[in-house]
Amino acid sequence: MLKNIRLVLVLLIICGMAYPLLMTGLAQLMMPEKAGGSLIKNDSGEIIGSEMIGQSFKEPRYFQGRVSSIEYNAAGSGTPNFSSSNEEFINRTKKDISKFLKENPTVDKEDIPSDLMTNSGSGLDPNISPNGAKVQVSRIAHERGLSEKKVYLLVEKHTNSRSLGIFGEPRINVLELNMALDELK
Repeated sequence: MLKNIRLVLVLLIICGMAYPLLMTGLAQLMMPEKAGGSLIKNDSGEIIGSEMIGQSFKEPRYFQGRVSSIEYNAAGSGTPNFSSSNEEFINRTKKDISKFLKENPTVDKEDIPSDLMTNSGSGLDPNISPNGAKVQVSRIAHERGLSEKKVYLLVEKHTNSRSLGIFGEPRINVLELNMALDELK
């Protein structure tokens, strides 16, 4: 019995304290920015978000990200796992499509990328597809008094390719793109 208690205590110290502290220390040494939350700061050094957590942009002059059923609240990540036949999912999606088309009158319903109308698994995804950004260009250019070409170039500039050239899909971080928009004069 005493042997078992000692084993539990040793494993608790190794697995519950030493290992996490070692990994945290190594992460801080090897990639301090990532270990610190991949924070994005403005020119004055104020933290305005993270590369890893999406934000809600309600104003029409900004690119909008994916739908988030948890309103990008990182304390409660996750999203309802509705099937495509679920009544609540269907009604929410119809409402979101209608809202999007009202805000983007130059876009046809068939041209809306699915990533703009669906949750990510966590409900926190900060990225959209390049097509998800491109269908919003007309609205943004109009709202900001910019040429569509200038906004398209900004979208192209902020498109990240596949990780290591083979993993994932091309993507755009919405917060970083909106920050770049605000820097345009």
